[in-house]
Amino acid sequence: MDVRRAGERFPGGDPAAGIDSRHAFSFGSHYDPDNLRFGAMIACNEERLAPGAGFDEHPHSHTEIVTWVVQGELTHRDSAGHETRVRAGDVQRLSSAGGVRHVERNDGDRPLTFLQMWLAPREPGGDPAYEIVRGIADSTPYAVPEAAAMLHVRRLAAGERTAVPDGAYVYVHVVRGEVRLGGDELGPGDAARITDAEDVDAVAVTRAELLLWEMA
Repeated sequence: MDVRRAGERFPGGDPAAGIDSRHAFSFGSHYDPDNLRFGAMIACNEERLAPGAGFDEHPHSHTEIVTWVVQGELTHRDSAGHETRVRAGDVQRLSSAGGVRHVERNDGDRPLTFLQMWLAPREPGGDPAYEIVRGIADSTPYAVPEAAAMLHVRRLAAGERTAVPDGAYVYVHVVRGEVRLGGDELGPGDAARITDAEDVDAVAVTRAELLLWEMA
């Protein structure tokens, strides 16, 4: 198990434009040959957008992009004609496939924080696709078959225990609260990369929310 702390993330974005980014993997101008991916995951970015700030239209291809809002509301528009507002508890997935362009903005009047996780597909190409699941229930898995991955959302009360999925690669991200994983305590923004996970439990020290990626 490899624990990565929130404070170790590489800073990016454009603070003058109201964009504060924190990257868990090599991204943009930050290149670390020893931190390119884990399983199918190639990016896990924490994005903070001030009211009115956002990312103008830009392209993506050959990437499964999953977004989880922590607080605030994200406006998404893409070249396939989708326009949605993504709120806390929603799972948004953009399968960029052979190519798509999109805009992401904070059109609200309060700060926006969201996680954006990029997964490498097993096969390149294909047609872009979009999906949003409103208010996904606790313990309901969300499959991304194109990347042979499964997302598990867990919301735990203090003292509650949850099993970490067994798998070749498991990525655990703490959205809020504190949890104990193995011999480590993890707080908001901390993550653990577990290889060949088997019989691993997470215990909530406080009320907590976790995202757990199970990858082949």
